[in-house]
Amino acid sequence: MAEDLLLSKGTKQEQYESVVPQIKALIEGEPDLVANLANVVAALKEQFGWFWVGFYLVKGDELVLAPFQGPIACTRIRYGKGVCGSSWEQKQTLIVPDVEQFPGHIACSSLSKSEIVVPVIRNGKVMGVLDVDSAELDEFDTTDQRYLEEIVAAIQF
Repeated sequence: MAEDLLLSKGTKQEQYESVVPQIKALIEGEPDLVANLANVVAALKEQFGWFWVGFYLVKGDELVLAPFQGPIACTRIRYGKGVCGSSWEQKQTLIVPDVEQFPGHIACSSLSKSEIVVPVIRNGKVMGVLDVDSAELDEFDTTDQRYLEEIVAAIQF
């Protein structure tokens, strides 16, 4: 596939139904993890215009910043800390409608208002997380969870 993204208008679900196959085509057959993570976050940022989209990868007892789109971010997050570290610890997607209400939230930017974090799990082990922040409150729901989990599952780790 050419590295062109056909942006879709319409409902959130219609946008995902358009962008998910394009993301899968972009990463299919590409063995380089960094390249694939970079294209995934770029496609999501372009399609949805979220404040911040990126990956953190597990290295030892920390999540370490990986490819992202958006403002400068926290470089390292400890296990169980903040939304990302909590998603890693709980091995589940976390949807946070208002980050100010999340105990222990790590504020990499005061402009972030809501967040979804999807863990990348392979063979029962968390390899990293996909972190998406919005400048709007209550941006994310189960539609985002469904499609972001599908995208994460397609990435070869």
